[in-house]
Amino acid sequence: MKKNIAIIMGGFSSEYEISLKSGNVVYQTLNDDKYTAYRIHIFKNKWVYVDDEDTEFPVDKNDFSISINNNKISFHCVFNAIHGSPGEDGFMQAYFKLLNIPQTSCDMYQAALTFNKRDCLSVLKPYGIKTAESFYINLGDAIDANAIIKKVGLPCFVKANKAGSSFGITKVYKVEDMQSAIEVAFKEDDEIIIESYLDGVEVSVGVIKYKGETIVLPITEIVSDNDFFDYKAKYLGESKEITPARISEDMAEKVSKVAKQVYDILKMTGFSRSEYIFKDGEPYLLEVNTVPGLTKASILPQQAAAAGISLSELFENAIEEALN
Repeated sequence: MKKNIAIIMGGFSSEYEISLKSGNVVYQTLNDDKYTAYRIHIFKNKWVYVDDEDTEFPVDKNDFSISINNNKISFHCVFNAIHGSPGEDGFMQAYFKLLNIPQTSCDMYQAALTFNKRDCLSVLKPYGIKTAESFYINLGDAIDANAIIKKVGLPCFVKANKAGSSFGITKVYKVEDMQSAIEVAFKEDDEIIIESYLDGVEVSVGVIKYKGETIVLPITEIVSDNDFFDYKAKYLGESKEITPARISEDMAEKVSKVAKQVYDILKMTGFSRSEYIFKDGEPYLLEVNTVPGLTKASILPQQAAAAGISLSELFENAIEEALN
């Protein structure tokens, strides 16, 4: 019997457009012989099933079902393609857990933890995972730019703590630019993380559960045309993503080991993509993404392709892992 798969996409954050692209790629790629796929748009003001004519049908949030011509449809599994909130921060995971519906991303706690850069890095540090020097600010805290710079140095990165896709990030070179950078970050989140600048090769490492095993995918080197890997570099083609990365075997081995260690320490499932910068030959963790981009041009699908895993195999495996 064909399984009904709800592909959730959209979300509440600045990343909703990227999420719609990811979700549509999953929709177009899934094997019709095995699955009946439904595109579910989740926004603050509406949850709807969108058919091929772009007609919208409301989702019953009581049991996450839809009705088409008085025919009630429930789902065997949810494919999570929501970047940012509420798909990457634990809310949807908790909701589906309560409804006992399998979903393709990690569990609620892992999603909430990894979405909060400060808390995730704090959990991993005791295990010897190297990270940049950092400083935290909550909305309303007194801001002492000199104290911040004394700890993290210049240049440094000012980031929203709980936001993805490089929104709200500024690279700060001068003390007088700190205040405006903080204001930019506060537009995305009420918590900010300020990190020291690590000057080195940046790589992205995909780790997934594949056919019951945790595997590390080929590594991608990030070469931004801009000052750093910002939103434009990530999504508007202003960067080069080179897979496999042009790094030594020793560096590749080190970062693969760390990425798998992070996945295992956090008891992850589903997709993950973590970012690292090499400093003095050692990988320093920047962040962990649990709902990475899934378009053909996105990093994780590129890595899967380099490992000989097609998009359809990648997506089907995610569903089968969730159902097992």
